[in-house]
Amino acid sequence: MAELYTIGHSTHSLDSFIELLSMHGITAVCDVRSAPYSRFNPQFNRETLQEELKKNRIAYVFLGRELGPRSDDPACYVENKVDYNLLSRTGLFQEGLKRVRQGMGAYRIALMCAEKDPIICHRTILVCRHLRARGVRIRHILEDGAIEENDQAIGRLLRILKLPERDLFHSPMEMIEQAYDQQARKIAHRREDGEDLWENGRRR
Repeated sequence: MAELYTIGHSTHSLDSFIELLSMHGITAVCDVRSAPYSRFNPQFNRETLQEELKKNRIAYVFLGRELGPRSDDPACYVENKVDYNLLSRTGLFQEGLKRVRQGMGAYRIALMCAEKDPIICHRTILVCRHLRARGVRIRHILEDGAIEENDQAIGRLLRILKLPERDLFHSPMEMIEQAYDQQARKIAHRREDGEDLWENGRRR
């Protein structure tokens, strides 16, 4: 089975972050933030991160336009909030998934976003949901370097949401899909009135 990692940069130093990547043999980082800049952690601004990864022979690609949690397409919003199911059906999102899967043939890839906990981040609830459905094994690198398998992460999500792994009327897979949908509604980006759309990771 094809294997993909994820990681959240959180508040790590660049040295600590690169150490986590090296610990798991990561050779490419796919940045899936819609806006690859951080006011509070500027060490993870796109250009700074890309240069530091290059020094450590780790490739960097920005896929926030394809796989980010925001969208420039008004059709992906319901009551001013991103609908992950609608977003996942767009050609742009599907192209992003295709690029990741193609890249896995040559690189050991980690999808990167900001959140340290994978189950409160779109990289798991949106992107990995659809990669897992395509037979990709997902492994989450936690802040201490430990690995949480995706099945473990989703089991944890079910417990947090107080959903049973199965019930009289639903199969385990149906309960997992329900958990994804519930968490998506909790974490999806809400567009405020007058908010600018994003283009290539920057405000228009």
